[in-house]
Amino acid sequence: MIRVLLVDDQPLLRGGFRALLDLEDDIEVVGEAGDGLAGLALTREFVPDIVLIDIQMPVLDGIEATRRIAADPALAGVHVVILTNYGFDEHVFAALRAGAAGFLVKDIVPEDFLHAVRVAARGDALLAPSITRKLIDNYVTQPLPAGGSDALAELTNREREAVVLVARGLSNDQIAERMAISPMTAKTHVNRAMTKLRARDRAQLVILAYESGLVAPRGSQPPIRSA
Repeated sequence: MIRVLLVDDQPLLRGGFRALLDLEDDIEVVGEAGDGLAGLALTREFVPDIVLIDIQMPVLDGIEATRRIAADPALAGVHVVILTNYGFDEHVFAALRAGAAGFLVKDIVPEDFLHAVRVAARGDALLAPSITRKLIDNYVTQPLPAGGSDALAELTNREREAVVLVARGLSNDQIAERMAISPMTAKTHVNRAMTKLRARDRAQLVILAYESGLVAPRGSQPPIRSA
């Protein structure tokens, strides 16, 4: 059962999302909140699998709420998905840097919305390759966080290769096919890389891959070097 918390200051929108989710046998809405602070409190109370949260809300915005959720060790298994009216912009990127697993535009069609919830629950990032390219080309400009370069040196060659493919938007199955390994082995490489780089999820792994220089934004990719 996928447990979902809805956090948005528009009751009608929350009601629409809840109506969709309540129809699914494998999804349960555990609560709703109309502002970020209340959403944070309910996240700590229920520890859901997914928090669907709006960026712009009263009392506490979605970015700061995401940052607090990501910083709480007790909420390590919670995946935050940002809801936005405007598509990808600097606010969404700030939320991804804060620890969000991905984002959804509020006018998404119901089938895609339900699929996205399940994708996020698996721990996969909600970043299509086209969105990844826009993210990198326009927003990845900050230096790697302290200690990031040292952690990158700890990756094995196969883990580095897996990170590069994640950054290009490939799923575990696609990574397995490209690397000629099993999907389970691909998942293991990705998970180990996330642990070593202290990445909360695949979205964070994408950002770290580009900020560290492991993958180059524009033009050809750099060679994968030995650790």
